[in-house]
Amino acid sequence: MPTTELTPTEADLGMQPTHRPGTRLFAGLDNLERNEAPRVSFGRRLWSQTWPKLAAIAIGLFLWQCVVWSGWKPEYLLPGPKAVFSELWSYIQEGRLQEAMLITFERAAKGYALALVIGIVVGSLVARIKVLRIAFGSLITGIQTMPSIAWFPLAILLFKLSEGAIMFVVVIGAAPSIANGLIAGSDNIPPILLRAGHALGARGFSSYRHIVLPASLPYFFGGMKQGWAFAWRSLMAGELLVVIAGQESIGVLLQTNRNLQNADGLLAVMIAILVIGILVDSLIFGTIDRAIRRRWGLLDPGL
Repeated sequence: MPTTELTPTEADLGMQPTHRPGTRLFAGLDNLERNEAPRVSFGRRLWSQTWPKLAAIAIGLFLWQCVVWSGWKPEYLLPGPKAVFSELWSYIQEGRLQEAMLITFERAAKGYALALVIGIVVGSLVARIKVLRIAFGSLITGIQTMPSIAWFPLAILLFKLSEGAIMFVVVIGAAPSIANGLIAGSDNIPPILLRAGHALGARGFSSYRHIVLPASLPYFFGGMKQGWAFAWRSLMAGELLVVIAGQESIGVLLQTNRNLQNADGLLAVMIAILVIGILVDSLIFGTIDRAIRRRWGLLDPGL
């Protein structure tokens, strides 16, 4: 016969022990909830995030070399990885790549920061004011879908061949994505949360600060990430079209190598652009994304 024990409540009431078939099952579920997932060491987490990328790079380089070996194009048009990485290393040794990256990153930071401010303001207003949503909701999406290159004739007409033209296209490429992310996040806030905040006195700016923005954060961050992608692409297009004297940016390096028909240098700069995109996504947006999902309980605490 299986043994049974009285719970404290049953003992106080003088009840006789009874056999409850589900007791062990429920106790096991309770223990499962109480036991936290084992923490994974930093080294293992870093390796788990690194080896798939390294494997993908190795596969990509191998396929690239296979195309070169196939003779599809002559090597002066499509050089192999060895020649391209040798050219990339020479750019680094000369300091040209670092100087170009500083100029490009400064433009990217300024343009994205301005787009972030505009996107938050526009998204907050459109998300919470019905008339503005009807009037401008579809317009924001329409602007977001326009290719960045389509804005350059207007930008050059307004700002000439200057920094202003580049900043204009970067901002107008990124701000709609950020605004739409905030709008989507606001649309998915549980109504009971808004009512609870209103009952506690959260109104106006206080409601935005303590309820709307925090509750919209997962969607909003997705819009920020997409906005950065649009900003970076717009910036590269801008630097190819708008060349400012004395400022050898990444886009200028690309254009110079194309004019000189230097395929090694052209592909080397393209690889640098790709690496920058991967690093920004992994080190900045990836870190913030994991922190947000962990805060919202969407990530395994052991990771």
